[in-house]
Amino acid sequence: MTSIRGAEMVDWNLAVATATRLVRPGPEVTRDEARAVVAELRRHAKASEEHVRGFTRMGTEETHDTPILVVDRPGWVRANVAGFRELLKPLLDKMQERRGNGPGGAVLGAVGGKVTGVELGMLLSFLASRVLGQYETFAPPARGLPAGENGAGRLLLVAPNIVHVERELDVQPHDFRLWVCLHEETHRTQFSSVHWLRDHLEGEIQSFLSETDVDPMTVLERVREAAQTLAGGRPEGEEGDDGRSLVEIVQTPAQREILGRLTAVMSLLEGHADFVMDGVGPEVVPTVAEIREKFQQRRAKGASRLDLALRKLLGLDAKLRQYRDGERFVRAVVDQVGMDGFNRVWTSPNTLPTKAEIAKPADWIARMHGRPEA
Repeated sequence: MTSIRGAEMVDWNLAVATATRLVRPGPEVTRDEARAVVAELRRHAKASEEHVRGFTRMGTEETHDTPILVVDRPGWVRANVAGFRELLKPLLDKMQERRGNGPGGAVLGAVGGKVTGVELGMLLSFLASRVLGQYETFAPPARGLPAGENGAGRLLLVAPNIVHVERELDVQPHDFRLWVCLHEETHRTQFSSVHWLRDHLEGEIQSFLSETDVDPMTVLERVREAAQTLAGGRPEGEEGDDGRSLVEIVQTPAQREILGRLTAVMSLLEGHADFVMDGVGPEVVPTVAEIREKFQQRRAKGASRLDLALRKLLGLDAKLRQYRDGERFVRAVVDQVGMDGFNRVWTSPNTLPTKAEIAKPADWIARMHGRPEA
């Protein structure tokens, strides 16, 4: 159970209520259509296990101990709030202890917790209509949302978002749903097959959070400085605009170093999933080329100016770069040393590519396999 102190920093129930109230409704479907979509996504998710195992040569015939959940937008919100609550608890308790020692700390905690809950809810309402699927690495059980045993995560497929995008792109629904499932199943295979990966990622995240300035006034000052930087009056892309998100700007030097490692591993995971979904695609998704072309155009085009501004502020553009850069890394390595040679990346944390190696796959190949003879 989350301590009272931790709960005071963020009103989690208010975050869920705010996001659920603000999130846009999904596409119009009949009850029968909704049931059919849910059933098909479950079938595709199950079928994807064999496709991904065969292509990646990862995993075994043993059944995954992670549940597959087809959810709506509020369900995605509840799942992510539960994950945030678990992952951020040490940091929030630490900040609450610092705040509670000052004058009026309890009052500030109660008021600040509600403000933060509303802000988190607004953020989640923005994201809830955009995520197609997600492997939740850190997934404690939540109301109506079971998690895997022994710290295993859960796979979420957000049905209304998948239907919305397949209609927007005007692609074959059966193929698009399977294509999405292949991507998310790859993430499930990564974490279920590479047993040290979850603990390694959690350790890096906790190290990142432990470097956070826990004095609330210091945090506010740094956020204010970041906001002033982002509002400096230069249009995006002009000279002097470093393109960093709010999250990146408020980091300490130690956090930037940790972020470099996190960026590399996330680029690897996302790029690997994109590589697999397209590699398996021609065998089981007849229209994969059309889907990929239209999906890439949608990513590049973006949406409204407000949407683009929020994406930049939240660092979502960096995530899109992770897909692109990571996929290029995986493709280059597999082309040079084959799938088994690439799979050496999963041996230990020391065999993960660095951020520099993601950009220069030949350097990782040289480190893992030796430099080719001239």
